[in-house]
Amino acid sequence: MEKARTVFKVAGLLIFLFSYGNYSGNTLQAQTKTTTTSSKSTQTKPKSTQTTKSAQTKPKSTTKSTTAEPVKKKDPGTVTIATQTWAAANLNVRTFRNGDSIPEARTPQEWVAAGEAGKPAWCYYNNDPANGLKYGKLYNWYAVNDPRELAPAGWTLAGDADWAELTYYLKGQSVAGTKMKSISGWSEGNNGTNESGFTGLPGGYRVENGTFLNQGSIGTWWNSTESNSRNAIDHYLAQSSSLGKSNSPKQRGESVRCVKK
Repeated sequence: MEKARTVFKVAGLLIFLFSYGNYSGNTLQAQTKTTTTSSKSTQTKPKSTQTTKSAQTKPKSTTKSTTAEPVKKKDPGTVTIATQTWAAANLNVRTFRNGDSIPEARTPQEWVAAGEAGKPAWCYYNNDPANGLKYGKLYNWYAVNDPRELAPAGWTLAGDADWAELTYYLKGQSVAGTKMKSISGWSEGNNGTNESGFTGLPGGYRVENGTFLNQGSIGTWWNSTESNSRNAIDHYLAQSSSLGKSNSPKQRGESVRCVKK
């Protein structure tokens, strides 16, 4: 009987050990699998950190929008007077708008011949190109009135209405001259204030027989408005404070100032 109990105890112990071993192995395998799964999930996290790539694109869009902002610059070749935009200097072209050349008349004979034939012509004062850089060219009225158009594209030659508006804005003929004349360059100290910005210079003119006169003391500008078959209107600055207006022969050579259309 005692022997049977001993055998029974040994058998129970073996069954217990066998069961414990299976239990421990299964638990260990489960832990290992769980650990493996956990480590795999942690490996996927670095992929999510790649979202910083999208963040790197943001500065590009910011920079692009900044550089795309247009920069507005003032045109140094114009001056605004009231509602008008005038050229800041006298015209200095040798071709019409379509590209055709305007004949240069250097000698008195060439100048007279062009005027008598009613043909366009231009010249520099005293035929000196250096005068063109400062005062522009002198044109006869046939160049001013040519259908090929003397004014560059986007511009027109100042007409009677343009000069009238300018004079009105400057408070009348009697005082407009001082406000239009340049602050230097006039003989005998007859400079202006140039508060209008017109910068009227004493470029002189060329009379019908080809003689040059009055550079330093008078500046004359053709008006595109015709007076009659022989004369056209012009405007001039001289030694006084006024802006003058007169009728001159179309053969005369005078400066030209344009306004924006």
